Amino acid sequence: MLTTRAIVFAGLIVVVVAVGTLWLLLALFGAGTPADQAQLEVFRATGNVVLGAGGAVALVLAARRQRLGELELRRKEQELAQRDHAQKHVEQVASDTAAHQRRLAEDARVDAAERRITELYTKAADQLGSEKTPIRLAGLYALERLAQNTPDQRQTIVNLLCAYLRLPYTLPTGPRLPPWSSLRAPGASQDPAESSQTGSDGHASEQELEVRATAQRILADHLYPGDAPGEPRPEFWPGITLNLTGALLCHFDFRGCRVGNVRFGGARFAGWNRFEDVEFTGYAIFGGSEFRTSANFTRARFHGSALFRGAVFHNGAMFDEAVFRDEALFGGVRTVDGVPHPDGAVFGGAVSFAAATFERTVVLEHVRVADDAAGHVWPPADRTSA
Repeated sequence: MLTTRAIVFAGLIVVVVAVGTLWLLLALFGAGTPADQAQLEVFRATGNVVLGAGGAVALVLAARRQRLGELELRRKEQELAQRDHAQKHVEQVASDTAAHQRRLAEDARVDAAERRITELYTKAADQLGSEKTPIRLAGLYALERLAQNTPDQRQTIVNLLCAYLRLPYTLPTGPRLPPWSSLRAPGASQDPAESSQTGSDGHASEQELEVRATAQRILADHLYPGDAPGEPRPEFWPGITLNLTGALLCHFDFRGCRVGNVRFGGARFAGWNRFEDVEFTGYAIFGGSEFRTSANFTRARFHGSALFRGAVFHNGAMFDEAVFRDEALFGGVRTVDGVPHPDGAVFGGAVSFAAATFERTVVLEHVRVADDAAGHVWPPADRTSA
């Protein structure tokens, strides 16, 4: 940086040079002769050339200085851009690393949860195969808790419960069936210790009946949405389908439940069977099923096909105020291997469709009714195909 002293010194040098130049010009060309004037003009022209050249050199130096400044500025901008890029790269790497670590932690958590669910499911399924009634009951309640806490496993667990109920079984011998049992009845209990007391001194068949009744109550409890419209109970499992084909069901209480597709084909219903206010959101197959006592489908709602062909009702069957939004087949002809077979439901007692609603045709062809039964109420004639 130039100081004040250096500036003053440079100014004095300029003044001295100017005075010396003036003195030299006066000494050389002060006579005023034509030759002196000519030489002065030549000197002046030469000075102008020199000054012009100096100005040009100054301009070149100024342009070079500006170019160097621009290059330096560009270099600094490039360095700054490189620093920003490097910083962004570091931040991106750190972000990717953190995201990868989070994914690894989440995968580890999911794997641990899956292993735990698998272990619980396997253990509970093994308990169902035990010869001891309390252990089988404990397995049922373990499966119920697992399904309640893991919604994505509910259908699998329901499939397991249905498979257990489809296993071969013979009712205990005796003058009558065990008393009425209902999950939502007063005094019903879900305590496995308490439940295992029933029939503990009886036969193995009676103990197995208690296990099966518990499985039925679990299904009924979690397929019951509650009485508040639009506000299902926390215990309700929506979107469940059932496959109880060929199962033996005793005192089957399904009142007020809501379920998707159901298969009860060839099932045997012993004792009381209650389907009042049930909502079947899918198809309902009861073909070839057997109801040993009266079957109550009062106010049931069938959104899909209702198939009762070949079903046997040993006593009364009530479909009062039921709603059939799709086909209702209580009879008709089935084709088996290209051969037509009449297949109608058999009613051993009075059958009532009082105030039932049929949005499509109900088929009653080949339906049979006991000769001594009276008081039947059939669907409207304009909706019936017989």
